[in-house]
Amino acid sequence: MNLSEYFAKPVPAGNLGEPALVPTHPASAPMGRPTVGFMLSHPAHAIALGLGSGLSRIAPGTSGTLWAWVAFVALAPWLNDVQWAWVIGLSLPIGWWACTVTARHMGVLDPGSIVWDEVVAFWLVLWLVSPTGLVGQAIAFGLFRFFDAVKPGPVGWADQLFHGVDPQTDPAAWRKAGFGILFDDLVAAGCTLLVIALWRFGL
Repeated sequence: MNLSEYFAKPVPAGNLGEPALVPTHPASAPMGRPTVGFMLSHPAHAIALGLGSGLSRIAPGTSGTLWAWVAFVALAPWLNDVQWAWVIGLSLPIGWWACTVTARHMGVLDPGSIVWDEVVAFWLVLWLVSPTGLVGQAIAFGLFRFFDAVKPGPVGWADQLFHGVDPQTDPAAWRKAGFGILFDDLVAAGCTLLVIALWRFGL
């Protein structure tokens, strides 16, 4: 089965502006690893897959976080605190839309290749810990990856919050899944910031 066959059936656009393309196969046959062609087939896919960083065969979440780090460093000279607040603030609803659309088209509630959640969450961490040097950023990276990968306590709770939704019976299931994709990484970002704050204040 190729991609064109999988996404060949046109349907009216949904509430979140999904393209007129949905899987022609039932939800019991989800898409495997996405391809470059899939990523380029819709803007939501490109955003959700972190402009290709989520296509990594090894640790896509780490790849997405690294991409976020590089992008933050590259943009830092051009954006002030207020502008970063706008970028991150807009990235949240756009990311919710992109993650919802991409998860729906893949037929998977929380695909590992979706990394926009890591991107925006780590931007939030770097923005709030700035100004800091490379060592401080590296510590923030390590802490964030720990909380996101191991998912202790509240991060694990947030990760499982919408894993039980059923697209067959719940018309809002994909929107809930899209929110859930972002939510656990935002909780991981909060835990990262808490640890850094405690460390900075010597508590």
